[in-house]
Amino acid sequence: MEDFEVRAQNRYVWQSPRKVRLVVDRVRGMDAVQALSVLKLMPQRAADPVYKLVNSAVANAENNYGMAAEELYIAHISADEGPIRRWRRFGARGRFKPIRKRSSHITVILRERMPTEI
Repeated sequence: MEDFEVRAQNRYVWQSPRKVRLVVDRVRGMDAVQALSVLKLMPQRAADPVYKLVNSAVANAENNYGMAAEELYIAHISADEGPIRRWRRFGARGRFKPIRKRSSHITVILRERMPTEI
């Protein structure tokens, strides 16, 4: 039996990758259904786009490939750096203070757990 995986991406999320990684690290390696319940209760703002992404990947696996949601687990999940929007704020004495608005690209890969033989 070959190893099949379902991949989903959410690009240009206007949240810094460092903050998204805090959420992503909590659910790495979990079962998909368990990860969804954990993400639903997390207070961080980054938990919402990660929840939507994992939920979308589970729905794609069920509807497009006929996989069972209970058998799926998060094999790989990462938050990479997206484009940075550079902005400025004017300060005292003719100076300006640079502001960097960061964005993230979130990627999740789901796989099915292999049945253990007894």
